[in-house]
Amino acid sequence: MIDETTPGPAGAPAGPLPPRAQAALAGTPWEGLPHACTGRHGVPDTPDVLGAVLATDPARRVRAVGDLYRLVLHQEQVFPATAPAALVLAGLLDDPRTLSEDRWERRAGRRSLRAELLNWLVSFADLARLDVEDGVGTAQDLAAARAARPLLHDRIADFYDADDPPVREAALAATALLLADPALASHVPRYAPAVREVLAVSADSYYRCIARERLTAWGEDVTGLITAEEERRVALDRAHELAEDPFGGEAQEQAIRWLEEQPEDTAAPQRLGRRREDRTAPEPAPEPPVAAPWRIAREEERAEWTFTPYVGVGPLHFGMTLEEITRALGEEPAVSSYSHHGEDPQLSYADFTASGIRALFRNGRLGCVAADALTGPQVRLAAAPLTGCAPSHVEAWLAHRTTRPGALAYSVADDPIFADLGLAIRSQRAGDIVLTRPLFLLHDWLDLWHALPDEEWNHP
Repeated sequence: MIDETTPGPAGAPAGPLPPRAQAALAGTPWEGLPHACTGRHGVPDTPDVLGAVLATDPARRVRAVGDLYRLVLHQEQVFPATAPAALVLAGLLDDPRTLSEDRWERRAGRRSLRAELLNWLVSFADLARLDVEDGVGTAQDLAAARAARPLLHDRIADFYDADDPPVREAALAATALLLADPALASHVPRYAPAVREVLAVSADSYYRCIARERLTAWGEDVTGLITAEEERRVALDRAHELAEDPFGGEAQEQAIRWLEEQPEDTAAPQRLGRRREDRTAPEPAPEPPVAAPWRIAREEERAEWTFTPYVGVGPLHFGMTLEEITRALGEEPAVSSYSHHGEDPQLSYADFTASGIRALFRNGRLGCVAADALTGPQVRLAAAPLTGCAPSHVEAWLAHRTTRPGALAYSVADDPIFADLGLAIRSQRAGDIVLTRPLFLLHDWLDLWHALPDEEWNHP
């Protein structure tokens, strides 16, 4: 039984849930409905995540929404817990507390919790219409996701003409995807005009793509929309070229002003849902490997990860064993180093070169993750990148967000350490420049001098 004031990690109540959501939460046998990491050390269960979505503490709300992506829609897949969680979330949408605004991990800018929950439901609906062959889940889990679509449509329909543009667009995007259910096909004429007039011209590139794909599926002509999208892309590319030209003169200034006037693309850095137009597009020719020792991965080559302070980063959670990390990453460590304090060797760290991370251990459990500046995943905080960036820029941005006294300290090597985030920003050489090598840490690793092995300090 889930109590209405579901306790959070610190024992503080999250606040009562609306009756409809509470009934769905309490009436679901969650014990038999795991998410991606159920049972792992320090990982919250689905009811705890859902109970924290309406927490009074903004940081807990942001973490809870991030966990919905990390755990319940992990790596573009649905799980036994996914469909029941979607129904609970739909029951939260009309709660006044969802009007509170914040910055969320997956999207740029500020928006309401209601808009962000609808964004999660967009991702859910995008995956629910795919097939087992697409690698998005088992037949049973996909069937449960599809069975939830009519009820989700009924609960989301109230928001497709909301006054708040982010809420309206997210509700319309979710609805357009839910209409892939044959049982809802009769509703297409009602929504098609709004999909064309609102969603197809959104500043959000993900929503525009959904609009074009859905309108095509409904037999409508999207030639003009495709042309407009291509013209937009060409104009942006040209403006960026001019803006970066140090000899551009007046043309450079005009390009910079024009770019500043363009609405921000709020699409998630890591776009969930592989739409059918993606699967039918021709694969680009692979680029030949570059053997240069300082090759820096392009942004599109990096995996996109998010992190929750003192819980984990990407698919990894603190407290994992080496075997659990190997399964989560899908690769064996290229290097495993052991220290010899006492009679038994103790695992010190393991390097996963394909993923671009170093996992550091204490007593056989994960306590720190270092992201390689050159090849590691792009880990984001409030949509801001932390990996492979100019150290001064990242430090200044993080310092500006740090308000608690004593939250910012420096290691003996002048690496900034943000105690409230469990984050340290080290520097890593890349030829004649240095880039950020973020470290994600538990509390007892914040003393870098004593916590990190020599091999980490001596990393180039």
